[in-house]
Amino acid sequence: MPSAERTITINAPIEHVFAFFTMPENDPSWRSGIKDIHGHGEPAVGNVVHQTIAGPMGRGIGADIEITAYEPNSRYAFQVVAGPVRPVGSYDFAQVDGGTAVTFKLSAEVTGLKKAMMSKPVQKNMDAEMAALDNAKRILEG
Repeated sequence: MPSAERTITINAPIEHVFAFFTMPENDPSWRSGIKDIHGHGEPAVGNVVHQTIAGPMGRGIGADIEITAYEPNSRYAFQVVAGPVRPVGSYDFAQVDGGTAVTFKLSAEVTGLKKAMMSKPVQKNMDAEMAALDNAKRILEG
């Protein structure tokens, strides 16, 4: 099962960091695979965020997410509800000396024929999402 987890410390107040990660409009600034993303209203459990990600040969793939947890300054979780692979993910936030620790987790259950065909590309994408946290850190600390 493809999965990834990373914790990064960002030298910014927890309120600012939480707001940045929970506003879909910010994602293209730090996640390079986003072609289009927009939410509908304020983030809340049950709300769906429309997302199109870059697929093979630049083709856009719908990968809408449903918010499954929204606890201000603490936790933001989601599940992908559209697309060929439907990972679940979460961001956990903790105040630490000098800033905010952000733990990002992703996992996807890939079974059947998809397991043989898609496990490696899905893992590669998850690893890229983890690496993109460095971009978010640069933006938030800049």
